[in-house]
Amino acid sequence: MKQQLSSINTTSPETKYSSLFTSDHRDFLLSPTGAQIKISELEDKIVGIFFSANWYSPCQSFTKLLIEVYEQIKAKNGSNFEIIFVSSDEDLNAFNNYYQSYMPWLAIPFSDLETKKALNKKFDVEGIPCLIILQPDDTSILHDGVELIYRYGVEAYPFTKERLDELLKQEKEKHERQTLSNMLMNHDRDFVLAHSASKEVPVSSLTGKTIGLYFSAQWCLPSQKFTPKLISIYQKIKQKLTQQQEDFEIIYVSSDHDDTEFESSFNAMPWLALPFHDSTTKDLTKYFDIRGIPSLIILGPDGKTVTKNGRSLINLYEEEAYPFTEARVELLERQMDEDAKNLPSMELHSGHRHQLMLVSQGNGGGPFICCDCDEQGSGWAYQCIDCGYEVHTKCVRPVVDQASRD
Repeated sequence: MKQQLSSINTTSPETKYSSLFTSDHRDFLLSPTGAQIKISELEDKIVGIFFSANWYSPCQSFTKLLIEVYEQIKAKNGSNFEIIFVSSDEDLNAFNNYYQSYMPWLAIPFSDLETKKALNKKFDVEGIPCLIILQPDDTSILHDGVELIYRYGVEAYPFTKERLDELLKQEKEKHERQTLSNMLMNHDRDFVLAHSASKEVPVSSLTGKTIGLYFSAQWCLPSQKFTPKLISIYQKIKQKLTQQQEDFEIIYVSSDHDDTEFESSFNAMPWLALPFHDSTTKDLTKYFDIRGIPSLIILGPDGKTVTKNGRSLINLYEEEAYPFTEARVELLERQMDEDAKNLPSMELHSGHRHQLMLVSQGNGGGPFICCDCDEQGSGWAYQCIDCGYEVHTKCVRPVVDQASRD
């Protein structure tokens, strides 16, 4: 993992907070209570400009995390840090519900369309959520604040190049020292949960095995669809390995809401689990930069990370993906390329009204979400040139008789 430190760029001295946030009729920002806070009070502070909107679920998810980090920074460092919300909400009611109900920081008034538009243009905001970090000396602009908050949380503060270099060094050293034991154990626990009579399996007994860390939850709809598939693939892999010296295990890392949900999820799974609400769950989520579930991280027999794309590999190659190594994936990709030579270049799919074209990563394809099974895909696919509809080659249901579509 490499942090995009190139996102820190120099900017001209005239970029003062007053020139950024004031308008002809306003020299203040709003607080959540509706109070007017003078922009001059931002002088000498580190400022985050938060571009977001209530209607977009990734914004809602990130806002919860950002609130937690913001309050921790404020508690440790007093008033030296501030965030300013720049809304992309659809109307004033949506803005008020989103801002006043959740956010503890300042905001550009919703009615000030000119300033919001100018800020979006100045910082080249192409998507939300977006968090721009400005230093009080006006010498740098950091564009990937969202990435930093997800990866490092409060540890990213004060968001300087020196601090980011230090975090990258620490991260590299931590990954070099990575073992199964130091990831899964803590000072209170040296085991994971099992369905056996003892209910516990020592982490030390898993050394030398290929391990999948399965981040999931009962309430998550994509998890509800993927978990049965993963159970089937897991059992096929275990069956294939019975006559070999290798072994494969999965450990459930839960994001369930409560113990009842956790027990219900775990009881339906044939593998192991971290205890519910164990502190290691949060550590692993941060360590592997988990932003969405379900997610499957694969660790090799030496405890090192093999791939963070286990879910995608399961969807593409099923049990053949094992042991998920780079060499194995390269072999499977070559096999897929050979198989694609026998596929029709155009196909009519019963789930779509337009004709689909066979594409690969080299001729218009790339990573995608299959419109038929809603799972990840890459490499070869059938794609609609007219509207972008895209499906795995295995998900195509050919229409033999065109008349049957009429």
